[in-house]
Amino acid sequence: MASLSQVQSPASPRQAARRKAAVDELLDPEFFKSLGDPTRVLLLRCLLKCKRACSVSEVAECCDVDFSVVARHLSFLARVGVLEAKKEGRTVWYTPRCEDLSETFRALADAIDDCTPISADCGGSDCCEED
Repeated sequence: MASLSQVQSPASPRQAARRKAAVDELLDPEFFKSLGDPTRVLLLRCLLKCKRACSVSEVAECCDVDFSVVARHLSFLARVGVLEAKKEGRTVWYTPRCEDLSETFRALADAIDDCTPISADCGGSDCCEED
């Protein structure tokens, strides 16, 4: 573990932005955009509680949203890695990527913990490395 004198806080936000840290990859705007839409969250909740692959038609029954809108939202969630999509004939089956989601949120929590402000009693943080 680095000592307090070895780990320096950046003097400015500009300096902090130039440093590399785990949060850089984990705070992915597309991932959070996928979870920032209330309809997509509703659809994800439905799929998570279902605990099996569901077709677009089945998921569309969860909410008062047009089938084409549900299909577009599910496609977006699959594109950013929140869902897995498997096409069988004309039907697309969607399944939440539960393990990947759990790992992402755990890693993000750890990365945020690593960026806790330095205090005299914490001994420093390994959050950021100079370029």
